[in-house]
Amino acid sequence: MTVSVLIVDDSPTMRGLIAAALRRDPEIEVIGSAADPLEAREAIKRLNPDVITLDVEMPNMNGLEFLEKIMRLRPMPVVMVSTLTQAGAEVTLAALELGAVDAVGKPGAGVTAQQAFSELAAKVKVAARSRVRAGTGASSAPVPETYRAAPNHVLAIGASTGGVEALLTILSAFPADCPATVVTQHMPATFTPSFAARLDRSSAATVREATDGALLEPGHVYIAPGGEAHLEVGGITPRCRLVHSETVSGHRPSVDVLFRSVARLHRPMTGVILTGMGRDGASGLLEMRQAGASTLGQDESSCVVYGMPRVAFEEGAVDRQLPLSRLPSAILDLCADPAV
Repeated sequence: MTVSVLIVDDSPTMRGLIAAALRRDPEIEVIGSAADPLEAREAIKRLNPDVITLDVEMPNMNGLEFLEKIMRLRPMPVVMVSTLTQAGAEVTLAALELGAVDAVGKPGAGVTAQQAFSELAAKVKVAARSRVRAGTGASSAPVPETYRAAPNHVLAIGASTGGVEALLTILSAFPADCPATVVTQHMPATFTPSFAARLDRSSAATVREATDGALLEPGHVYIAPGGEAHLEVGGITPRCRLVHSETVSGHRPSVDVLFRSVARLHRPMTGVILTGMGRDGASGLLEMRQAGASTLGQDESSCVVYGMPRVAFEEGAVDRQLPLSRLPSAILDLCADPAV
């Protein structure tokens, strides 16, 4: 099946670079382009594209405002094209919360268009197969008024495409005394500091980008830094380890690497695999389950992309599949101190 794409960007040069990157894939057809949201609105009506690539900063209406209108009036797959700056990262994260499927960074200092857009075609094809809906933002699940995590319990969560909204939904329902939590979300390096800060503002727990040697503590959530290293945990008194090595399951950081390290801790643990393309995390979650962990997977109906959870479920790594709305309470129940 050929995926039809509409490119929305105010720069003629950027529109040309994006089109050239997409046309290298024979399964993608660029059917049009627009210089601003007003042109884009008419092009969407006329061309009915499968996917839109959308610039963040444009005249007449910025990309975020336009995305909000798309998701409210005519939800469709959108891949954001953003500058790799702190401001660009924060706007892109807001776009992912609103319902954009994925994002890529624009070429910049020391980054060629070929490098910047190396994954664009793959992300566009994933977007075309995704379940698109307007983002719901923070969780509607109540935060427990009295909660205490079981002593020494470690919670590990893995996610990819669609994971921004899923993690926001889960962590915004966490109490201040949540279990020590480690998270690997596939994301560019420039995005994870802003992502951790966004989650921290939305959660009663303390959410930080993981640093090498950081002690795992209850009430804290540690987000794997994007792009440069794998996040592991280890030691008699568990700490975060940032391991600079080759990609695993096609990713760095890899969910499999995180889950396998947790499986070796020999302590109470829970593993959760969320929405995402591919199979990263399935074998690691199986190792966790075989080591005695309770394991959960996001169900097909609530995933943006039912890839990673599907493979994990089919390989016997998942105890239970649940919709995203039920995951926060289920996770907290599994990690609760039975003495309370």
